Formats: sequence, structure tokens, C-alpha cells
Amino acid sequence: MGILSQLSIIHLLWAAMVICQHEDYDFGDEYDEEPDHEHPYYFNFHPSTQDEVPHFPIPVQCARECFCPPAFPLSMYCDHRKLTTIPNIPIHIQQLYLQNNDIEAVLAGPFTNVTILREINLSYNKIKFHMIDHGVFAKLSNLVQLHLQHNELEEFPFPLPSSLERLLLGFNKISRLPGDALEGLPNITMLDLCNNLLDDSALKEKPFSILKNLMQINLCNNRLQTMPPDLPPSLMYLSLENNSISYIPENYFSRLPKIIALRMSHNSLQNIPHNAFKLSNLLELNLGHNKLKQVFYIPRSLQHLYIEDNDIEIINITLMCPSIDPMNTNQLTYIRVDQNKLTVPISTYAFFCFPHIRTIYYGEQNGNVNKSTQLRVPVFRRFLTPEEYDEIEDDHETNDHETEEDHETEDNYFHAYFQ
Repeated sequence: MGILSQLSIIHLLWAAMVICQHEDYDFGDEYDEEPDHEHPYYFNFHPSTQDEVPHFPIPVQCARECFCPPAFPLSMYCDHRKLTTIPNIPIHIQQLYLQNNDIEAVLAGPFTNVTILREINLSYNKIKFHMIDHGVFAKLSNLVQLHLQHNELEEFPFPLPSSLERLLLGFNKISRLPGDALEGLPNITMLDLCNNLLDDSALKEKPFSILKNLMQINLCNNRLQTMPPDLPPSLMYLSLENNSISYIPENYFSRLPKIIALRMSHNSLQNIPHNAFKLSNLLELNLGHNKLKQVFYIPRSLQHLYIEDNDIEIINITLMCPSIDPMNTNQLTYIRVDQNKLTVPISTYAFFCFPHIRTIYYGEQNGNVNKSTQLRVPVFRRFLTPEEYDEIEDDHETNDHETEEDHETEDNYFHAYFQ
């Protein structure tokens, strides 16, 4: 009896250690609050609500094809295993990683008992729309993030759960968005549709207008010829690179007052309405690799301007900065103007209009078809004032205290298409 008592005590101590492991794990690390940085490269959106860590029978289960790390008991890693089907998912799993496999179908069976799943990564597989069981995702009422990029989807994979916040569908073959495809998704903040087959007809039903909380939409590398209609006013980050858009309608951005970053490089823009970018929050504007012939009004908030590889012959500072307000100075710090048709540097009046400017990148300029020219100073860098130098040093000291995990968060904060 003494031996049995000792074994019982050891078993109870071991169980207590495992339970403590569950209680000590902070899932806020996975879904932390937004970083303090308001920089256009770092945008990411995280769930707004947190579930309590559930308690499970011991030991917790794991599909035999996968790996469930003891330190992360709610995560199941099944990636890079040449799987052709989805294994059965234990009831306690919250994060499921199935990327880089040979999965062709998403069947309801493996998800039968799943109730608290929050994230699924099925990127880099061979999934087609008609091979997804109807409603298999919709029943996952706690799902927050769904990765389906780099598959073979021909259509938008609806229905989806109303809890969803981030949906990544890049690198598929989606060519249309049915009117009801995005209904019932009130919590979507980030939608990636880059590298698909969308054209103007796919957006004629204005599918994005109902996404009242949408903050970021990526539509790069599609077949659009006009600006997407009726984007919600909540939008902050818009990616439209590598399309065939030729103009921006007058007052288009008046309905998008929160825009922070706009990327429209590699389009067919020729003229920009003078006040098109009269926005109070815009930090980054990328219009490189278009057909622009002249500059346009620069909002006071703008910090980075990219207008390289256009047909601009002169930088008219008066158009960019029609007035100077000492109490509300322009924040522009960087301009890239290489591969245009400039023959002289930007007027020194620019330093009155843009007192914070530090770098102007001239690079090479396009002369005639067979000749390029080099301005005397390919890169202009202004010497910093003592106050600016101290400010940068303070920023460096702050960054020195950031952890590796902080940097990883920043790297993921703005989706890959915004790099």
C-alpha cells in the first residue's frame, strides 16, 4: 500500500505541473495589442477579444501525422509533411498549421469536434473551391485568421464565420466576387486578394462596401483598370500595385479619410487631380513606375514619396506645396525621383516647404530613348540639426530595448505585399 500511495502522490504532482503549464501560458503573445509604431510597413491587425485558456484531460491529444509542442499545447503543426488530406483535429486545438503540403480538399470530417479553433494556415497547397465542403469554415465560430494563399481557388471560399478578422487569399485564380460572398463578415479588418484574376467586372457589385471595419485591402497584381468602387471609410492601407489603372477620379479619397499608406506603383497613371491626396493621415505614397508628367499636391502628413520611373521633367514645388504654415509644417522626409526626365535638381525652395526633408534620391534620369543622364548629386542628404540628431539617437535607444519578438511582430505587421 505504501508504494501505491507514493505513486499516487507522484501522479498528482505531475498532473498539477501540467495544469500549471496551461495556466501560465500567455496567449496574448499570439494576439497582442497593436504596436505603438504607426509606420506603413508594419501594419497588422489582431483579434480584439481573448478566450480563456481551457482545461483539458491529460495528456492532450495530437494527430499522429503532426507535432504538438509541449510549450504550446493548443497548437498543432502539420506543415511540410507531404500530406494529401487533413488529419483529425483534437477538440482543444486553437492554431492549426497545414501549409506546404499536397492537400486538395477541405472536408468536414476532420473538423467535426473542433469548437475553439482560432487560426488555420492552409497556404501552399492544391485546394480548389469545389473541393471545400460547404460550410466547413462557417461553423468555426471562433476562427479569427484564415490563410489560403498559394492554392488553386477559382472562387471566393464562402460561407465564412462572422468571427473572421484576417483573410488571406493571395496567389489563387479568383476571378469573381459574388454579391453575397462577403456578407456576414462584420469583423474583417484585413483582406488580401493580391495575385488573382480580378478585373473591373468582378467589383461592379461593390462587394467591399459592406466591410465596415476593413482597415487593409491588398488588390495588387490583378487586372483592374479603374479604382475599386465604394471602399469603406474605415480603410487605412490600400495596395493596388501592378494593375492597369489609368486615372484617379476627382474626390475619390474624400470618402477614405483614414488612409495611411497608398501603393499604386506599376500602373498606367498619367495625370493626378491636383488635390487628389488631400488627406490628413497619409504617411506613405508610392506612385512609381507610372506615366506621370507632373507632380501634385502633397499633404502635410506625408513622410515618404515615391515617384520614380515616370515622365516628370521638372519638380514644381509650388504645386506640391502651395503655402507654408510655420505652425503646421510639412512632414516629408524622403523623396525618390530617379528614372524620370529631370535635368536639374529640385529647387532649394523645397527646403522651406519641406523643412524635415533629409534625403532626395535622384539616381539616374531618362534622357532620350538611348541615353540616360546622371545629375551631379545622385543622392542628396541634408545635415541634421542638433535637435534632429538627438531625436534620432533617442529613437535608436528606444529600439535597442526592443526584443526579437517585437521585431518579428513588426515584420508581420504589414502584410508581405506592403514591403
